[in-house]
Amino acid sequence: MSESCITRHKVAEIHYTLTNVQGETMDTSRGDEPLPYIHGTESLVPGLEKELEGKVVGDSLTVTVTPEDGYGPRIEELQQQVERALFQFDGDIEVGMRFEAQAEHGVELVTVIAIDDKHITIDANHPLAGETLNFDVEVMTIRDATAEELTHGHVHQGDGCGHDHG
Repeated sequence: MSESCITRHKVAEIHYTLTNVQGETMDTSRGDEPLPYIHGTESLVPGLEKELEGKVVGDSLTVTVTPEDGYGPRIEELQQQVERALFQFDGDIEVGMRFEAQAEHGVELVTVIAIDDKHITIDANHPLAGETLNFDVEVMTIRDATAEELTHGHVHQGDGCGHDHG
């Protein structure tokens, strides 16, 4: 019997460390549980998912992902100033805070990048847009996704997903 490999609709659990081009750690699963995802469902950035295709348990790899295969290039038009009076938030607003904002295509996450007396400047780019991403990855487990996981589009741990898909 051949060993299972990562292909479409397999659930893989990976340990990863994400670093930027300066070598600074941006995120890691190490020291915590591995990250589970369903392969082929756009759960990971495309450049990383492509490199994981065909890997088996125990494989380790280092992947460099360009912005085009990661979170995309930075788009300056996704930054805008909002009048402070129109910004609906009770409390102090600080640079780096993230908020949900209503956009033409639905709700999007924005990051506060500047504040002055009259305006708050927000950025709807993903925080890692425009960045080259370096991943050190180890494949921990691989299994078939359940029908329910495929329907819901995410991995279930234990007794289901713990929320209502109503």
